[in-house]
Amino acid sequence: MSEHLFVGIDVSGDTLEIGFTDKERTWQAKNRPEGISGLVSQLVELHPRLVVLEATGGYEFDAAFALQTAGLDVAVVNPRQARDFARAVGALAKTDRIDARALAQFARLVDQHPQRERFVKTLADEKQRNLQAMVARRRQILGILIAERQRSHVAHGAVLAGLQRSIGFWKQELSSIEKGIAAHVAAHHAEQAALLSSMRGIGEATVGALLGGLPELGHLSRRGLAALVGVAPLNRDSGIYRGQRSAWGGRADVRKAMYMAALATVKHNPVIRAYYAKLVAGGKRKKVALVAVMHKVLTILNAIAKSGKPWDASIHGT
Repeated sequence: MSEHLFVGIDVSGDTLEIGFTDKERTWQAKNRPEGISGLVSQLVELHPRLVVLEATGGYEFDAAFALQTAGLDVAVVNPRQARDFARAVGALAKTDRIDARALAQFARLVDQHPQRERFVKTLADEKQRNLQAMVARRRQILGILIAERQRSHVAHGAVLAGLQRSIGFWKQELSSIEKGIAAHVAAHHAEQAALLSSMRGIGEATVGALLGGLPELGHLSRRGLAALVGVAPLNRDSGIYRGQRSAWGGRADVRKAMYMAALATVKHNPVIRAYYAKLVAGGKRKKVALVAVMHKVLTILNAIAKSGKPWDASIHGT
């Protein structure tokens, strides 16, 4: 029985609702160190084949990491996928108990997926989580700076000085967090950072975003990685209708970093600039061509990380 047991955990900031495929009832644990410790002990004894949790803004990480460290297979899934599955099997109501049981059923489905390893993968360690937090904070600060600068263009004189002080403060914060990211990368990821930045146009911000948000870099196929990030064009066909393919989904933060990397490499890397120009000359819209550049740059960086060899125009330019 135990080898066919699947577990789903509905996560909130305070509680963990645990559902199983072999029973109707669910039980609850506190989303705190002592509650997670007890949960791990009980699930280890049950030997579930797979445990599934929804990504819940980071509230799920401590439980997921503890379960994985204890040797259990764990998948953290997109909430939209889990909810679509619940609706598909008729679970239209939404409560913690219903969601936990639906996640357990979803775990059974994930386990049967031919690409199971896409869902069940090693979670970030503490060093990587620190880097992820700093990269996310840099993005937040940039957003604030852009907003404040836009306000300053149309601001009344009575508030302009305050806006300028705010801009000065956030510029200092941006400089500080960028130094922190650079120091962290130099201390913990220096070799991989040097490899990735050997490609002209790939700067510290892109390297930080990739190291923090895409630990699978160098370990997946180019198609798998493109789908994971959300730069692989997806078909929109039905019957005789053939829709325009588009890229969507995936890891938004990494995709945004790859968009900026595409702009930079088109400007500074002759190989990528020629590739982009060829696509545009062939009739591709500039936005579509940029997505193709994102895909190509990601493929090259994946090859660099996988081989451990730096950028080589004679190889990566073909």
